[in-house]
Amino acid sequence: MYKKKNAVSRDNRPEFPKRAIITGGMPYGNKTLHFGHVGGVFVFADVYARFLRDRIGKENVIFVSGTDCYGSPIAEGYRKASEQGFEGTIRDYVKRNHDAQKKTLEDYDISLDLFGASGLGETAEWHNKVSDAFIRKLYEMGHLKKISTAQFYDEKAQMFLNGRQVVGKCPVQGCQSEKGYADECDLGHQYNPVNLIDPKSTITGETPVMKDVVNWYFKLPDYNALLKEMVEGMEKQDNVRPVVTKTIKEFLETPVIYIMNDFMDVYKELAPKMAEHKLIEEPKKTSFTIAFKELSERDEACRMLNERHVRFREGKTLVPFRLTGNIEWGVPAPELEGEKGLTVWVWPESLWAPISFTIAYLASQGRDTEEWRKFWCDPEAKVYQFIGQDNIYFYGIAEPAMWMSFQGESLDEMSPSETKGHLTMPVLVANHHILFLDKKASSSGSVKPPMAAELLDYYTAEQLRMHWLGLGLGMRSVSFQPKPLNPAAKEEDSDPVTKEGFLLSNVFNRVIRTCFYDVQKYYDGVMPLGAVSEDIMAESEKAVLEYERFMYKTEFHQVTYVLDSYIRKASKYMSKAKNEADKSDDDAARRQYLIDTFHMIKTAAVLLHPLAPRGTEMIREYMELDETLWSWDNIFSTLADVLHEDGHKLKFLEPKVDFFKRHPSQFKAD
Repeated sequence: MYKKKNAVSRDNRPEFPKRAIITGGMPYGNKTLHFGHVGGVFVFADVYARFLRDRIGKENVIFVSGTDCYGSPIAEGYRKASEQGFEGTIRDYVKRNHDAQKKTLEDYDISLDLFGASGLGETAEWHNKVSDAFIRKLYEMGHLKKISTAQFYDEKAQMFLNGRQVVGKCPVQGCQSEKGYADECDLGHQYNPVNLIDPKSTITGETPVMKDVVNWYFKLPDYNALLKEMVEGMEKQDNVRPVVTKTIKEFLETPVIYIMNDFMDVYKELAPKMAEHKLIEEPKKTSFTIAFKELSERDEACRMLNERHVRFREGKTLVPFRLTGNIEWGVPAPELEGEKGLTVWVWPESLWAPISFTIAYLASQGRDTEEWRKFWCDPEAKVYQFIGQDNIYFYGIAEPAMWMSFQGESLDEMSPSETKGHLTMPVLVANHHILFLDKKASSSGSVKPPMAAELLDYYTAEQLRMHWLGLGLGMRSVSFQPKPLNPAAKEEDSDPVTKEGFLLSNVFNRVIRTCFYDVQKYYDGVMPLGAVSEDIMAESEKAVLEYERFMYKTEFHQVTYVLDSYIRKASKYMSKAKNEADKSDDDAARRQYLIDTFHMIKTAAVLLHPLAPRGTEMIREYMELDETLWSWDNIFSTLADVLHEDGHKLKFLEPKVDFFKRHPSQFKAD
């Protein structure tokens, strides 16, 4: 047995679930994928899904996502496309975009078990069934209420306007959204439609009026205390990012209104008519605050202020979560209490869509569809949801509250810490914004993001994957600066996007090729086997344990640092040991350097497998090993342990073969 010199202890290694669901955010069906969809969410979800397949067995992991087919953005996109000459139904329009999204994800090696579509094919059939059952159960358990609200109506066009057919300014205090729609802005803040500032119809440009409509709402404010308990627990978990808990807590505050100081006299006149509240004045601020105990009391105060044309904004707080709407293109809502013709609002149905997709995947594999409960309800299973920070409200507040509602017949019986076989709380992996050339890019904003497919004209998928993983989006917003798309870049400037990929295509390629060519030259392609040097074993174990700890915490940029350090150490060791063996023409030294370096190649390949699947699969192919190479059951094993006997012959490697590729366009500058 070797001694573990300077090794990291194997004590207190992180524990992973027995089964896992991985989900990626659902892109809307009105567009193809831009770089933020792939580089901000899907690559990270894919790496974790691939890692868990290696770590706990691929039969125990299901990775699902799909096109979000419904909602006003799709209806509005279809209307505009039809005006521009698109021929076909709205379903044809969605399918065209879904097919394009699916191809892009495949081109980036996103290994989804199912990329479905909420409005297409068998996935839609399952999604309709789940949606109907979900809402009916919430209603039967008393968690819904019917609310009559005012909806925007364009009198000139004589039609109710869906969410994206109204544009104004977001009324939520401190919001930096460029666009506020009917009842939510493009940063996810929700508000009462009547409070939207300066609304305009996108159909006619006219100011719409308000008409009453009836919809079903989930009683989200009832879950304030439980959500506070939940977030306190999340703050103690080392695999939950601060942006998640910080954002959730912002919405658990008391209902408040921020009023411009210029309207203090009007407020004082109205204050006696308002419910009991607290006035908060802060020096040097341009507004003052009034805080209420109940949301209904704040809403009534907002109504009074609106009537007097007072300028104000609402603070973040929990409001009833709308489940249904009046848009025609949507999942049919169940008929409850005689309310007919309603459809499910797109956000709630997208929250349980991954359950629908899990069931659809199981059905497609001929497996028992009830097996979904082993993944979504078993305390030994975990659900990891990869999202952008703008969607934390939905996945971190609305979804957990609805999940809690299924844990008992009354709020007193619920606790977010008790699963009891019910839907388990997801682990949210939320990234900060990935900027483009230092600015926030949006398809609906002034700075347009590059399309994901377009980037493959300049980079390989693995180069982009490695770069995005190394940006540290879990900690802060970071700018994506591709040199070919940067007008400010100079010809002599290096391209920041290729740095991580060049580690593989330059350094690691050289290490692998050197070892293969020496085995072919000196040992007729038969790989030497034997005991790995003590220092190499210790260094390898240290890298594995650090990598595992960072992967558990979803700190992907740290994972790339571990790999960078380990591969460079392998290169440095190989160069020195090979040079010494060649100078002395010592066969024993040569065999040892190859045994050691191949162990580092094997270890690096396993750790790299989730990040750079194409190149690492090629390594496995040329090493003539089966897929058990990727299993973490063998992570600390040597090749001698795995192969058991001498005589293992490698696949012949031709001169100048690359395991990790550079994009053809990058050779022009060489």
